[in-house]
Formats: sequence, structure tokens, C-alpha cells
Amino acid sequence: MSNLEKMHTGDLYLPDDPEIEVQQKHYLDQLYDYNHTRPSEPEKQQALLQEMFAEIGPNCYLEPPFHANMGAHHVHFGANVYANFNLTMVDDTHIYIGDHTMIGPNVTLATAGHPIWPSLREQNYQYNMPVHIGRNCWLGASVVVLPGVTVGDNVVIGAGSIVTKDLPDNVVAVGNPCHVLRTVGEHDREYYFKDRKIDPALFNED
Repeated sequence: MSNLEKMHTGDLYLPDDPEIEVQQKHYLDQLYDYNHTRPSEPEKQQALLQEMFAEIGPNCYLEPPFHANMGAHHVHFGANVYANFNLTMVDDTHIYIGDHTMIGPNVTLATAGHPIWPSLREQNYQYNMPVHIGRNCWLGASVVVLPGVTVGDNVVIGAGSIVTKDLPDNVVAVGNPCHVLRTVGEHDREYYFKDRKIDPALFNED
């Protein structure tokens, strides 16, 4: 099996392979072009996103600059995904993000890891595990999601959290390491920030 194939199997492989490097430079050239678009060029931005991503749904937007090891070639976005400035996607293998998810500034989603054993790191061995972020999530500023993690639907992750393990649906999670603080409940339907109440007329599902 080639190093290019091992990128998606979880096996140890050598990323400094000429076959990988040729592809990576092409993807990073496209990423460079996106990061140098102007805010007044939305059509150009959308066209580049369609070329760069493995999949991207309608009404997605990433504030430039954003960063991706493989230029987002292994990234799958649903519809209506928004990412604020300086999103970093270590997309050596696949990253999946569901519809209506919001990503704060300076977030990192990492699929790549390296062996703990020193002599293997000296040889540049690497492994990759996919990351899955569910539908309608909100990742606060500077959240870090580590390789192999799955985050459920309707999850809010507090700013600065480091997510090392899977998170279930419908929770608020915080901390380093990130842990479930509580479930999303009726209080959240009544208040949006401290003592600030939500106007019931805003709910369109009732």
C-alpha cells in the first residue's frame, strides 16, 4: 500500500513522499488564491471553495485567512457552515462538518498524529484519523479538536476547549480536556445570555 493510500487508513506512513507533495502543493496554491481574494469578490471566493473542498454545500463561508494542510481537499461541509478568521484544518485525512455549524476564530481541527516513541518520530512517521463535527454545532474561539474525535449534533463547545474524546448530541461542553458541562435544556430556550430572555416570536418551529 502506498503512503498516499495510508493517509486514510490510520496506518503509520511517511508524509514526505513525492506523490503526496506534488498533490499538496497544487492544493495549497488554490488555498493561497482563496486567502488573497478581496471581500468584494464573493463569486470568486465561492468558485474557489467549490474547487478546493471534497464537498461543500450551499451558503458556506470561511473568513480568509484559513489554513489547511491539504488545502481543504479532504474537507466535507454541509450547507450553511460559517467559519471565522484563522480556521486551521489539519486535513491529512477527512474532516466532516454538518449543516448550520458555526466555527469561531482560531479554531483547529486536527486529523494528524505522530507516534510517542521517539525513534519513529525521528523518521517522520505519521498517522491520520478522521474528525466528525455534527449538525448545528457551535465551536467557540480557539477550540481544538484532536484526531479521531466525533462531536454530535447541536453541541456547543466553549472557547478554548481541547476536545480529546467524543461528545454526544445536545450538550454544552467546556474545558481542557473538554468535558460535558450540561445538556441543552429548557433554560436555553428561555435565555440566550445570562438574564437576557429570548423573544418567543423568534421560534419558527412552533
